[in-house]
Amino acid sequence: MTTSAPAKVPTPEQPGKASAYGALDRYFKISERGSTLAREVRGGLATFFAMAYIIVLNPIILGSAKDMYGNQLDNGQLVTATALTAAFTTLLMGVVGNVPIALAAGLGVNSVVALQLAPRMSWPDAMGMVVLAGFVVMLLVATGLRERVMNAVPFGLRKAISIGIGLFIMLIGLVDSGFVSRIPDAAHTTVPLQLGGDGHLNGWPVLVFILGALLTLALIVRKVPGAILISIVVMTVVAVVIEAVAKVPSWGLTTPKWPGNPVATPDFGLVGEVSLFGGFEKVGVLTGVLFVFTVLLSCFFDAMGTIMGVSDEAKLTDAQGQMPGINKVLFVDGIAVAAGGASSSSATTAFVESTAGVGEGARTGFANVVTGGLFAVALFLTPIATMVPSQAATPALLAVGFLILAGSVKEIDWADYTIAVPAFVTMLMMPFTYSITNGIGMGFITFAVLRLAAGRGREVPAAMYAVSAVFAFYYLMPALGLT
Repeated sequence: MTTSAPAKVPTPEQPGKASAYGALDRYFKISERGSTLAREVRGGLATFFAMAYIIVLNPIILGSAKDMYGNQLDNGQLVTATALTAAFTTLLMGVVGNVPIALAAGLGVNSVVALQLAPRMSWPDAMGMVVLAGFVVMLLVATGLRERVMNAVPFGLRKAISIGIGLFIMLIGLVDSGFVSRIPDAAHTTVPLQLGGDGHLNGWPVLVFILGALLTLALIVRKVPGAILISIVVMTVVAVVIEAVAKVPSWGLTTPKWPGNPVATPDFGLVGEVSLFGGFEKVGVLTGVLFVFTVLLSCFFDAMGTIMGVSDEAKLTDAQGQMPGINKVLFVDGIAVAAGGASSSSATTAFVESTAGVGEGARTGFANVVTGGLFAVALFLTPIATMVPSQAATPALLAVGFLILAGSVKEIDWADYTIAVPAFVTMLMMPFTYSITNGIGMGFITFAVLRLAAGRGREVPAAMYAVSAVFAFYYLMPALGLT
């Protein structure tokens, strides 16, 4: 008696064939894009572990700043807000945009909010300006102007803005860790910073930072997936052991002690604490508009570059380098910026760490469903996230800053001085003036002036002249007696 071979059942590892998970496959186009359910799950896991450090870093950056009234945001509430917004926006990008691009609070723009907006107004006012920036992004997408606005800023200056933010992030990491500190005015010296707290590297916390920086960079050099998160976890464990044995007098904001209960109910106290127009009453209409513009630029070009870069790596672009359905992706990005402000976690933007998931084979938004789900789980692990000292987390700022610089500096045309000099000014003015706004403004003005001086004024888009004029007027306001 002969028996026929059993019918071969399609599995997720057989892309392009009818699958048992039909509805899911059809909606996310998993097989159509040459992927499998297993690859999407692996990709979602890889992306989460590559970017989960933001749950720790964002609260440290925002929580270390004070608004004009001296108020600080609660660390536990910030962890909840950060994880909640990352979960919501990442899931939304996956379901609506159907791309493997995860989102979370942007490093760089959170520094704008913490160091530039908040000191001039209240926290709800500052977050309101982030929401307004998100509305502007959505409006630009809806009217088809987003790509036109992007094209107005020369490619080299866009890269310089990213690099400047990277350098600014690195400086913040060095300061927040205690590796460098501000020299008091009483010292009567023109040197602004010094090594450690007294010109020397002293204490266990600084050692934790140094070891963390070396470990992070070593893991990145070896291309270890999740290098930043691994370093944070390892150095947190080291810090907990050191604290238990040595009883360090001060770690700064957070003392590394294992919580009695690692699971806790999320604290949503910061969600909805927003004042849309209160900031304009504090700083005036012109300054307020410039603040919103700065938040917009901080998110705008970084997100655009990340979206196109990740989609290209995932083979989601056509022969002309265009991604079908890009408007849906860009609109979700605008929603994400506004959602970050509404939750008080700062503007949310696309994360280049999504390339970790693409490297694992992710090609669709289902990978985002996995990543977003893990961020939702993280909502209930706040006590663990808030035990991480800044010395264990800030090495990530150095690593992220380096990666931004390494990926962008070679793309600037250094032979064309009308681009190279403005790019140089943009990059240096951000960390040297401790202001992203100043870097952007001075770079734009320099670009317009040098192109005119070189007889190439017609090559400057009208929008660049307009923005440069606004910045020039802003800088002249004190001299004109308008502040």
